[in-house]
Amino acid sequence: MKAETGDRIAKVLARAGVASRRGAEAMVLAGRVSVNGTRIDSPALNVGPGDRITVDGKPLPAAEPARLWLYHKPAGLVTTARDEKGRETVFDALPEGMPRVVSVGRLDLNSEGLLLLTNDGALKRKLELPETGWLRKYRVRVNGTPTEESLEPLRAGMVVDGERYQPMIAGIDRQQGANAWLTIGLREGRNREIRRALGALGLSVNRLIRISYGPFQLGKLAKGAVEEIRPRVLREQLGTLAGDPPAAPPRPTGRPQGKRAKRPATPARGRPARRPPPRKD
Repeated sequence: MKAETGDRIAKVLARAGVASRRGAEAMVLAGRVSVNGTRIDSPALNVGPGDRITVDGKPLPAAEPARLWLYHKPAGLVTTARDEKGRETVFDALPEGMPRVVSVGRLDLNSEGLLLLTNDGALKRKLELPETGWLRKYRVRVNGTPTEESLEPLRAGMVVDGERYQPMIAGIDRQQGANAWLTIGLREGRNREIRRALGALGLSVNRLIRISYGPFQLGKLAKGAVEEIRPRVLREQLGTLAGDPPAAPPRPTGRPQGKRAKRPATPARGRPARRPPPRKD
């Protein structure tokens, strides 16, 4: 029954929205999943499109297409499915009607701003990869009076407590009393990276807002609000989505795609082409 190709059973169950991958593995171990009429007891099984999968005797629903949402995370929420200290999580605060989603990266308890959410684990991992190279921008308020020169270690890359941070984009927006507003951009997302790096420069962060993640912008999205990215925009930004079949080719329209090609000048129908006047000697 084990297929040479295909995907692990837990991944298939997760893609269908039954449970998280870890939850799906628990369901398999509990004997709730059958493949081709045989109950399985190990998640170490690959299945393909031709396999019949049931959960608790019911056919597995079709896999949901990959989707992506923008979420304006307020400060005071933890970005985890469950919190051992009982604090409210991002997923507790999502509007009603949202499907099961996971976050792309994290924002810590006191950080706010743009958090990407997806229903697709493969898309999540794709967007989190450093190789994606997407710039993440933050507006950061610090206590202190930084100068452009004092921020140079951020731009050059620095080591904090034995951990090397890659070069960041750093600029001063304005000084506001005892605080200054900065714009920071980075292409990796280590835990508390901005806070630790600025702290090493003697600047204490008292507010941190993510304003963009690659091409996706926080804009005027209200705190606590969610906005889904349209599939066409996703295709434009990501190419073929992880796990999605390739989009059907567009129907021919007689026009080239993208910018309209300039047509060569032709005379109007039924009229002879205008000739230049004869030269007068």
